[in-house]
Amino acid sequence: MDKLASLLHTTPAIVWMVGKVVVVFLSVFLLASVWTWVERRGSAMIQDRIGPNRALLFGRWPILGLSQLLADGIKFFFKEDLVPEAANKGLFWLAPFLAFVPALMGFAVIPVGKSFICDGVTYHLSVLDPGNGMGLLYPLAIGGLAVYGVLLAAWSSNNKWSILGGMRASATMVSYEIGISMAVVAVFMVSGGYDPAEVIKAQGHLPWTWYVARQPLGFLVFFTCMFAETNRLPFDFAEGESEIVAGFNTEYGSMKFSLLALAEYSHLMTASALVATLYFGGWQVPFMADPPVLLSVASFLVKMLFFAWVFVWVRWTLPRFRYDQLMHLGWKILLPLSMANLVFHAWRMSQGH
Repeated sequence: MDKLASLLHTTPAIVWMVGKVVVVFLSVFLLASVWTWVERRGSAMIQDRIGPNRALLFGRWPILGLSQLLADGIKFFFKEDLVPEAANKGLFWLAPFLAFVPALMGFAVIPVGKSFICDGVTYHLSVLDPGNGMGLLYPLAIGGLAVYGVLLAAWSSNNKWSILGGMRASATMVSYEIGISMAVVAVFMVSGGYDPAEVIKAQGHLPWTWYVARQPLGFLVFFTCMFAETNRLPFDFAEGESEIVAGFNTEYGSMKFSLLALAEYSHLMTASALVATLYFGGWQVPFMADPPVLLSVASFLVKMLFFAWVFVWVRWTLPRFRYDQLMHLGWKILLPLSMANLVFHAWRMSQGH
């Protein structure tokens, strides 16, 4: 700890800030890449299939199919990058970045561990200072921008099936954002603010005081809506292969297709981190009021990766809904439930509970 204090004392604030940006965003990017392998291995285990086993490291070691990640990277990098002749080429190139960047930036205000004080200076383990006024409104707002990337990717390719997929994806994301907002407002109301540090502190270190126990209905609404927000099964209507070929990314190949895929997995990581922060105590360690910094980081990662695995689990277990069922669930079931949850907790607070 003395060495850490000495290092921080001699480290300029700009270096600490840049270091956090690099570590957090690079970690999310790498986790999103690795999760493409987890998706394949998980689907193989759940559906009793073999999974990736052909790509060998140095032509000799299978290492559980992990070398498939390297093979995919090489394939996408060297694959021919075709652009449709009738496409809007500027937007066609821009769309993957508009889908990927918001998914990655949503992680900026989420604390990945407990803040600590060194030489009278408080160091926050989040890219942005949680007291900057934006709080947990920021990832919800920035996540809503991802719909532009999906819609532009569909429209700019000038493919009617892609446009249909993009419209379905945007309708899904917009519809379910209302249910998410209502569920999160209930959390902010009980916590007394939307500062992530305050939300985590209000939950405490006892599992039965976390908001998953105090607001189970809000958690179910939020978690269900997150599947629609990330376009994951059973809500992946943007990529219904049996209905609209491959959806909004039909015309994409090479690294642009890879970036669209990584945008989905980055969004998945951000969604999992939000679930852990809002409803499962964030970096809090169960039954430990003041955990060490490294243990708090480990606790947050375990929670986040567990929910990231649940996303995979659900995808390869449940079938896709019909589109009308999706709209019915979002507008006529989840939205009224989220409003009822908000009104109930507002009433409880008015009664002094």
